[in-house]
Amino acid sequence: MPESKSKFLIPAVGAAVVIAGSIAAYTYFKGPSGGSSDALGSAKVVPSTALMATYITTNSQAWAKLQQFGTPEAQKLVAKGLENFNKQMFSDSNVSYEKDIKPWAGSVMIAVLPPNPVKPTQLKAPNAPINVQQESNILIVVGIKDKLSALNFANKLKSQKGVKFQESDYKGQKIIETTENGKPTYSVVLNNSHLVLAPEKQAVEKAIDTFKGQSSFANKEGASNILNRGVDVKNSLAQIYVPDYAGMVQQLAAGSPQAKQLPPQALTQLKQIKSVVAGVGVDDAGVRVKAIANLDPQLNKFQYQSSPGNIVGQFPTDTFALVSGNGISRGWETLVQQSKDYPEMKQALEQVRGQLKFVNIDLDKDIFGWMNGEFAFGAIPSNQGVLASVGFGGALVFDTSDRKTAEATLTKLDTLAKTQQINIANKNVGGKDVTEWQIPRQGALLAHGWLDQDTVFVALGGPVADALGDRKNLSLDNSDAFKAVTGSLQKPNGGYFYLDMDKTKTVPLIKSLISSDPNTITILGSIRGLGFTANSPDKSTSELEMLLALKPNTAK
Repeated sequence: MPESKSKFLIPAVGAAVVIAGSIAAYTYFKGPSGGSSDALGSAKVVPSTALMATYITTNSQAWAKLQQFGTPEAQKLVAKGLENFNKQMFSDSNVSYEKDIKPWAGSVMIAVLPPNPVKPTQLKAPNAPINVQQESNILIVVGIKDKLSALNFANKLKSQKGVKFQESDYKGQKIIETTENGKPTYSVVLNNSHLVLAPEKQAVEKAIDTFKGQSSFANKEGASNILNRGVDVKNSLAQIYVPDYAGMVQQLAAGSPQAKQLPPQALTQLKQIKSVVAGVGVDDAGVRVKAIANLDPQLNKFQYQSSPGNIVGQFPTDTFALVSGNGISRGWETLVQQSKDYPEMKQALEQVRGQLKFVNIDLDKDIFGWMNGEFAFGAIPSNQGVLASVGFGGALVFDTSDRKTAEATLTKLDTLAKTQQINIANKNVGGKDVTEWQIPRQGALLAHGWLDQDTVFVALGGPVADALGDRKNLSLDNSDAFKAVTGSLQKPNGGYFYLDMDKTKTVPLIKSLISSDPNTITILGSIRGLGFTANSPDKSTSELEMLLALKPNTAK
């Protein structure tokens, strides 16, 4: 966030709180704040036209949970970053966040309103081109948990230099216009419990209209349910609410001068998702994100099926990245069906089909038709042969009930490779027959074979094929790293995305990319891994979960 924009909160907050009352109301100010500490209370002053809202808690216990993670070096780096931020934020004043703001500022809701009409701004030169800029439309609601502390802070700000205040009345409420460096900010205090501020006066006026009785985000269709339900995460830091997903995308696209108008087919796809609610929290494993999408079962064409998770056991324990799932063939069929509504996509598919027919390969049958079971793609370290320079190779593993078609496809690919002067050779790895595509003086470029009766693999690099075929150590699903990153994710699920950060950092290609930035190395040193999964308990619901697994703080 630019420094000029980050600073607008401070004078605006103070100026607005000035009108919350006076010292004469001491007894009243010491009373409870009302509904300013919960998302529903904040949403009651947000206009119903809001496209989405994010509720950020200021609960110190929830944020303090983060302190149990991170290496001592990372903790120092984060502390230094916060210190520098505070210095920049309050460099022109004697304001202290800890002393002046923290005692009274409650949780924060940030709402995104529909974009303002695009404003053309012409440069001073007579024949200069017209610049078209989309006006941002953000509304911030800050809960006031201690009104007396807020008033004291406001009085302190009145003595700050370089800040101009101007009051105006709107329906009996005083709006404060705060100008710093020529940029205005507008704010108002509603019911002495919520501070509302925005860079546009119209947004604040709409909040006042809502406070006076017009429809709010809290009672908007689709919003009330997700506001009350939220997402169950421990030590919640933030909750995100999108009551009308398709409507939000449509309005944001319409307000952007660079965006093209959404075609009807795309809008139909978007309407599959009715609403979305997400939460970010901290637990003993790290930072966890959960999201729930409410779907329209009539428009949702994809037939979800959970994944048994057995395919992970085919990978060696040093696999540092993996994506797994189930039923590529079903996903392909859905894509082909949807392409009928998209002429460009349909044309592209037909072009690929036509090109593959020249080499006697049927895209639908020979490539995707037999991929009807579990699948996984994994990245495995290797410093030999063609992989020596990058330090890793990849492997695709598929479970299939149609081994005959899979074998026929691989035979066709072998024949095609021979026409490109690639040597095809066979060898035995751990009692398994493996076919290699060999390049002179570099070794195997690609290899494929069967791990059991129903499981086939295609590996990039001979050493990766050896690691799959003759695995001597534990399998990935039994490794401590995989269990730590994915063990607490929801089950059943449709598969995993998994990343082992410690192993990833040692890969030569990755290491070379991050070696020039010591701060990046320090932060990554506190991350154990990243895990992601998805589940669909019924055709009306899709659930996503992500865990940023962090290392415990070892500082004493």
